[in-house]
Amino acid sequence: MRSPRVVKPLIGISCCTKQFGVFGMPNHAASDTYVKATDEVIGGVPVLLPANGPMADIETLLERLDGIILTGSRSNVHPTLYNGPPHAEGTWEDPARDGITLPLIRAAVCRGVPLLAICRGFQELNVALGGSLHQRLQDLPDRFDHSTPMQPSSRIRQGKAHAVRITPGGWLHKLAGATEVGVNSLHNQGVNELAPGLTVEAVAPDGTIEAVRVVAGPDGPCPGYAVGVQWHPEYDWRTDGVSRAIFEQFGDVVRGYAEAQRLGGVSIAAD
Repeated sequence: MRSPRVVKPLIGISCCTKQFGVFGMPNHAASDTYVKATDEVIGGVPVLLPANGPMADIETLLERLDGIILTGSRSNVHPTLYNGPPHAEGTWEDPARDGITLPLIRAAVCRGVPLLAICRGFQELNVALGGSLHQRLQDLPDRFDHSTPMQPSSRIRQGKAHAVRITPGGWLHKLAGATEVGVNSLHNQGVNELAPGLTVEAVAPDGTIEAVRVVAGPDGPCPGYAVGVQWHPEYDWRTDGVSRAIFEQFGDVVRGYAEAQRLGGVSIAAD
């Protein structure tokens, strides 16, 4: 007798709008690193979510998806979304991406769809729930430069840049089994005002918030699993135990969520 086929969870991966080809045609793109982490660690089916702004059908996406990864990007969250000053000239923006990710975050949190936010996605999570951002941490007198090292070697660009202090007893502490871990650093923006529904899970030595967990959504307590990190675990999950554990736990959660939906809609929270 043939064994029943195992249906893998569907993982939505947020895309950016980027220009490719000799004519600079707009494309929807996400780094292969997120696809590989979904395939090889999470054990899900990656589904690229186009940056189609107000055309995105959020409810249909959340009906079908078992989890969401909010990706990093060179572009910055538009400052009008958190009442910030205009960006410096030359700053990359992607309003079409902002137009899907922010409402998607709010709806996913309310619904309990598991969510993992990385780098730009981490910043989107804070803005979507009512927080604000510093636009260039390297320009602040009390912060160090968190931006991407301008080195041709990916090993140097993506290598450990500094340590983060992990909140004792929190989600990340339980996952990492340590109160300090080393992380890479490839960002300009960072959390200014923390959104009311977020709790801090890790900070850099200069006080920059580096990891969070959602404890409440726009309409009250958060019923599901929603976490974010400012660094890029998708770069080094093959060699770093904490990075791999982040994706492994997310995989466990999305499989549990998918099964719960089939059985009647129970969700799992990060604690």
